[in-house]
Amino acid sequence: MKKKSTLLALVAAVPLLSWAASSPKQGTDLGLLDRLTDGEFNHGQVVETAEELADRIGGRMTNSPAMRKAEGWSLQKFKDAGLENVHREGFEFGRGWWIESSQVRMVEPRPLELRAIPIAWTPPTNGVLTAQIVVAPIKHEQDLAAWKGKVKGKIVLASWPTPPEDDTKAPFERLSDAELQKLDPYEQPVSDPDAQRRMAERFLLATRIDRFLADEGAVAWVRMSRGGNHLVHGEGYGYQRGRTPQLPAIDLAAEDYRRLARLAKTGEVQLEIDSRVHYDDSDVNAYNVLAEIPGRDAGSGYVMAGAHLDSWVAGDGAADNGAGAAVILETARLLASLHVQPKRTLRFVLWAGEEQGLLGSAAYVEKHLAHRPPSRDPLLAPLGPYFNWQGYPIQMLPEAASLAAYFNLDNGSGKVRGIYTEGNIAAVPIFHEWLAPLASMGAATVVSHPTGGTDHVLIERLGLPAFQFIQDPLDYESRVHHTDIDTFDHLRPQDLRQAVVVMAALMMDAANAESPLPRKPVPTQPELTDPFHYPDPAEQ
Repeated sequence: MKKKSTLLALVAAVPLLSWAASSPKQGTDLGLLDRLTDGEFNHGQVVETAEELADRIGGRMTNSPAMRKAEGWSLQKFKDAGLENVHREGFEFGRGWWIESSQVRMVEPRPLELRAIPIAWTPPTNGVLTAQIVVAPIKHEQDLAAWKGKVKGKIVLASWPTPPEDDTKAPFERLSDAELQKLDPYEQPVSDPDAQRRMAERFLLATRIDRFLADEGAVAWVRMSRGGNHLVHGEGYGYQRGRTPQLPAIDLAAEDYRRLARLAKTGEVQLEIDSRVHYDDSDVNAYNVLAEIPGRDAGSGYVMAGAHLDSWVAGDGAADNGAGAAVILETARLLASLHVQPKRTLRFVLWAGEEQGLLGSAAYVEKHLAHRPPSRDPLLAPLGPYFNWQGYPIQMLPEAASLAAYFNLDNGSGKVRGIYTEGNIAAVPIFHEWLAPLASMGAATVVSHPTGGTDHVLIERLGLPAFQFIQDPLDYESRVHHTDIDTFDHLRPQDLRQAVVVMAALMMDAANAESPLPRKPVPTQPELTDPFHYPDPAEQ
């Protein structure tokens, strides 16, 4: 059991303590709220912005040509809206990658076009690749040895062909009042350092499969896409220079994958893969895009709102997270068009590299808010901030005292139903009052429950006031998330407009409050939640 670390950096301690001791003056400028609703519901541009991003620019892998286009486009959007300090902030990322075209066909025992997509950052086939398949399911690293000497010259199907599951849940959903209430129970934090290593081992398996199969002479490998309904995803993480995968690899629709596995039980199966993908090494840096509406009081800090601009490329990145990016751009435009004069500066940010592990927001944290010591674990250290956010002691930077609130939007285009306070209990009554005028729009729920997986996380885990919105699920998690149907058709224009009004209202509430939103203590090394736990081999 480790002792709690002593907090070394006290540079921001005095302002942090004084802010926590007072509450923001609560209440909404109802006159401004009427102007916001008129400005967006009758004259807004969020739908056009979302369509342009999804249809014209399309899927935006970090550092790809499409992402570079999106960066320049969003910079111009902020400038056209009249914002100030519009700029990019770079951080080291790695290789760009994009798909020109791809085709996967079964040619024996019969010709059949298959639903597939190249796995991100895998190399091209350099022409049409034709070979027999071998089904070699690999779930753990120890499974690799069973296939030694058996895959040379083959296309390897490396997933377990799991059977289809009953579709018992509605694919499209809006939250009822009863379902919103179920979100509210407080969730105690859990300290389990071994959980990070278990997650890292699972994450690294694809890299180890690729290296093993390349060494054994395989010519390509295939995995079964998660889910069903002929959806494909294509997520991959070999973006770092020097860690590019060695073999072409394909994400194959579950139904097609199972068909191939069944056929392989009774005879030979031959596939044809033509993967025309390209790397872009012209600039290894990725870029967050930032812009501001200056506050009246330069010393009172800033309120920030953000969403990630990058996406996967199976679809157009419309719901994940073109919707959020469009809301951020439109919130900035709307507030600027109304010539608001907030007390605190309003800062807007579009993150890069979220899909590869919150890299853009992590770079912002490192530059502006806090330093954490690097991991000493050789397994975790190369894997980036998503696996290395538990370093202690935290050294807060002076700018951390200036961040009055951060609002994040990244759950598709569903209507905003309220806000998660991310375990910040002191903020709960404040948001109840701020959201009360928005109740008729459906956005009145306040939940203390913490959420994960997007760009508020590394800010919130410093104890800073960072929040994620509750949204109607629609078909985001059930079908759209990271898939080839993440297109504009799965956005809901009325919900996007409502999200802009809610975002603008809360930003102005936080910007004009007498004091910043309360914050949690700066975290120190926690004790183990279960000091008597023995790892279960099934957890590995």
